[in-house]
Amino acid sequence: MSAPIIILVRPQLGENIGAAARAMLNFGISELRLVSPRDGWPNPSAGPAAAGADEVLIGAKVYDSVAEAIADCAHVYATTVRKRGILKDVKTPEQAATDSMKRPGRTAILFGAEATGLDNAEVVCAQEIITVPVNPEFTSLNLAQAVILCAYEWSRHRTDLMAGEGLEAAAPQAEVEGLVGQVHDALTGADFFRTADRAPTARQTVRNLLTRPGYTSQEVRTLRGIISALTKPRRAAASRDEP
Repeated sequence: MSAPIIILVRPQLGENIGAAARAMLNFGISELRLVSPRDGWPNPSAGPAAAGADEVLIGAKVYDSVAEAIADCAHVYATTVRKRGILKDVKTPEQAATDSMKRPGRTAILFGAEATGLDNAEVVCAQEIITVPVNPEFTSLNLAQAVILCAYEWSRHRTDLMAGEGLEAAAPQAEVEGLVGQVHDALTGADFFRTADRAPTARQTVRNLLTRPGYTSQEVRTLRGIISALTKPRRAAASRDEP
């Protein structure tokens, strides 16, 4: 059973990255990925805040986009306190931890920038949302607090649940992205996005539908084959009638 990958998207302060690394290692999670850290990487402010979790910082990898950071992950959660009108299942950290124990393949958890959180384009890259049930009158959590809540629940449940023996592995995100691109190309060719002011919302809705959890690699290949068959130029009627 693999520990979840923690992905910090556009983190602003080195101290917060270090504190998140400390929270991770407290609960046995060591794989950290950073997407476009504001002050670059490595950051000298991260080390003291990590309080000895140097192995997490040393192993941290930097990516230019969320898509690149999650390409090898079979399931992705986005942490946010707002649903933002996006039709995705919303889980607590405990529910997400329980589900990840049953699901094969790597799991990633996205955390947004300290000041703004994840934007809509980043949230729709995930299959599900994690929301912490905090006081609705005061929902502010700092980055390390959010990480430690998710890390704690994973650690608490890892010895209680099986790792999904006998299940076919979910498709890596890179395969799902290939499906999304193919569907978008097919719909563009069919003039589905013809209304310019509605096109961005329509594209986001299509992506949201295709990134819901559960697709295996075989299912992705089958869906792509169906799309290829539907969009293939048809032979002339006369050719079809030939003996």
